Amino acid sequence: MTDESDGNASVVGPTQAAIRYVAIGDSFTEGVGDEQPDGSVRGWADLVAQGLADATGRPIQYANLAIRGRLLGPIIDEQLEPALELAPTLVSFNGGGNDMLRPGTDLPWILERTEDALRRILETDAAPLLLAGANPTAGLPSGGRVKAKGDELTREAGALAERLAIRFCDNWNDPVLARREYWSTDRLHLAAVGHHRVAGNVLAALGYAAPADWVIDADPLPAPTGREQLRYTREHVLPWIGRRLTGRSSGDGRRPKHPEWHWVQPRR
Repeated sequence: MTDESDGNASVVGPTQAAIRYVAIGDSFTEGVGDEQPDGSVRGWADLVAQGLADATGRPIQYANLAIRGRLLGPIIDEQLEPALELAPTLVSFNGGGNDMLRPGTDLPWILERTEDALRRILETDAAPLLLAGANPTAGLPSGGRVKAKGDELTREAGALAERLAIRFCDNWNDPVLARREYWSTDRLHLAAVGHHRVAGNVLAALGYAAPADWVIDADPLPAPTGREQLRYTREHVLPWIGRRLTGRSSGDGRRPKHPEWHWVQPRR
């Protein structure tokens, strides 16, 4: 639900109904990299839910259907309609990151499916929010090829959002998020501070300030040593290649962490 009285209007006004926010996507939206002491993951979408509750001073309803490892097709086919069945007022959508990591990425198909999904959301009472994920390519093997795809996809996604008159949060071109200290040890998923920074970007796109107590800045890290590079290859690159060769996914057998509404209370 949006208030379109001006270009910086917030996603919900003071007299409107409570926000019902559902997030769909892959590991980026699930929150991988922001692991909690109990083994669960938090991530930017959880933080946005809390930030919305804090900013509005009212409880909000929040669901998260994202599952790590999902390609764009399964995100749309498995998550979109269940998300809309919850009758949300706000739906965040991100997908295509895993598609870009594979050779032969069909960018026109990604954009076509993304547009179809956004138009489907617009047929309901929900406001869509399109996100470009953060750019991990500085730390990835053959990152230049992935960066070229991401640059093109983000540019076209921004044009699509403008054409549909919907909100767009461009994390790909955030230069701070590209730095090593914002990423977890696998270099593919954001660390906790990176998720906080993305959450701040999302709240800004929705017309809200991030909570003042969030840590969204990190001290610079030196370039990895040769030994660190070898350990990274052994612990992360080779297992990733193994999953691709065998057709497995890190999300096989996983369920969404918040498939139904739960209430998020303001902290003050």
